[in-house]
Amino acid sequence: MKKKVILVSLIVLATLMVGCAQTPATTETKTSTGTSTDVVTTASVVNTNAAFETAISPQGTWIIATLNDLTFTNDLTLDGVFVNGKKDADGNDVTQRKIAAYAQDDARNVTARYSITAPKLTILSPNASFEHGTFVGDMYVSVANFQLKDAKVDGNVYFTTPEAQSTFVMDATSSVTGVQELQ
Repeated sequence: MKKKVILVSLIVLATLMVGCAQTPATTETKTSTGTSTDVVTTASVVNTNAAFETAISPQGTWIIATLNDLTFTNDLTLDGVFVNGKKDADGNDVTQRKIAAYAQDDARNVTARYSITAPKLTILSPNASFEHGTFVGDMYVSVANFQLKDAKVDGNVYFTTPEAQSTFVMDATSSVTGVQELQ
């Protein structure tokens, strides 16, 4: 059964990657320090700590899909501004970053949920989300429009600016076991 779930997950994620790869966009990306880089915005499917850390970096990808639980002893930072290949109603590029801590089937039903454990995850990418899995540790949100979608934070969520706090969205199936406060 576990092999079947992994196989289905790989097929679905490969399909997602192909779909994203059909319309990759090269965009100028700025890090939190203001450094610019050109990045091709495709998905990254990861199953190791090193691959995950590369994927969440400014040189990474707009979507980071895990294939298993990951545990880190060091702090993590989601950094960089990425365009997901879509346009908004006004025809502007959509900036987005997603940590997808789950597997799904062909009908996009969640088939497995994964945990990412680290002492701290700092969110510096605007319009980012953490979806369908669990983050174990404390999150520090420094940008607008961060979202938890059907996800759990087993720890605290600290906002480093009033805007980060006021634009934070957590759906009804998400939860935070600790505090949610401006720090």
